[in-house]
Amino acid sequence: MRKRDMESKSKLRGITWNHSRGFVSVVATAQRFCEMRPEVDISWEKRSLQEFADAPIQGLAEQYDLLVIDHPWAGYAAYSKVLMPLQEIIPADFMSDQAENTVGHSHASYIFDGEQCALAIDAATPVASYRADLLERYSLEQPRTWRDLLALARQGRVIMPGIPIDTLMNFYMLCATQGEPPFVDDEWAVSDQMSLRALEQLRELASLCPKEIFDWNPIAVYEALSRREDYVYCPFAYGYSNYSRAGYSANVLTFDDMVDIDQQGRCQTTLGGTGLAISSRCQTPEAARDYAMFTAGVEVQRTLFFENGGQPGHRSAWEDAEVNRRSNNYFRNTLPALDRAYLRPRFPGYLHFQDHAGAPIRQYLMQGGDANAVLDQLKRLFEEAKGLYPD
Repeated sequence: MRKRDMESKSKLRGITWNHSRGFVSVVATAQRFCEMRPEVDISWEKRSLQEFADAPIQGLAEQYDLLVIDHPWAGYAAYSKVLMPLQEIIPADFMSDQAENTVGHSHASYIFDGEQCALAIDAATPVASYRADLLERYSLEQPRTWRDLLALARQGRVIMPGIPIDTLMNFYMLCATQGEPPFVDDEWAVSDQMSLRALEQLRELASLCPKEIFDWNPIAVYEALSRREDYVYCPFAYGYSNYSRAGYSANVLTFDDMVDIDQQGRCQTTLGGTGLAISSRCQTPEAARDYAMFTAGVEVQRTLFFENGGQPGHRSAWEDAEVNRRSNNYFRNTLPALDRAYLRPRFPGYLHFQDHAGAPIRQYLMQGGDANAVLDQLKRLFEEAKGLYPD
């Protein structure tokens, strides 16, 4: 290509997270988009899963045109204006299709104060997973209730992620499942009694798991579950359909819905997933918009995006027979969990709470102590978060 042609290209830089699900999927869609639109050049970079959860988007939006983000950033994005409000540049019929084909609250999770900061290209929530071959080998049954889960854990067969962010999400889960979601209208809403009950339930389960879980995120759990022969079941971890696909890991995992808690219903886990956002500083917003719509569109979501390790955000992909055939029915089995998943707060200062609240819960699970002191610390952190960005 001639130098003049290179200089006339619309160049877009993107930042995503370092896993096949997060990186390879968007590299593949960018490659194909640029083949169809040779005047556009898109390059993707990646950061660790922990950086994905922690790194402020303001600095990233100054360096990159395209950002794969977590939906709790929606409030800060609306407050700071660092991301482009997509409802102003994307056609209404496309947005309507995204809303009508959302997986759970995935599409709405990127809306705050009427501004759509990202398209839900990826949907996830904690779900159950197990090694079907090991259940058969050890003559074990998949647990159906919380009591069954504890019984299996007492046999040393259960693992779950235990780093701070995951322990916090599981605290939300236990409160929400038992009728008291921690936040209502962006205010602390769970009672002390329920909070203490959830902490004790988590501690009992964690005490029956190996101590190494406190250093494991969901990816580490799935690596252990798919490779080792001692653990057979994970009750809840953010789902990765990659591990349900032949050829990805040493052994294929089966994913399913969660256990029932004391006849309160199956676990209502905490919605995750990722969205594709455009920086407000992007110099070629039309090209960025077209690429975002291409990646989030129904046809690409259930083919190119999925085929390259992605975990689609469009409902049609979750219901697609071929997608399910190639993923050991991951999507069909776990869709009910996504549809009832609990939506975290997204007010501008919320991430201060999320960044710090998991550590005292994890410490309590590891070493015990005064649960009331843990609860007091959570309330203090919440008040700090609410005061960070006054109206």
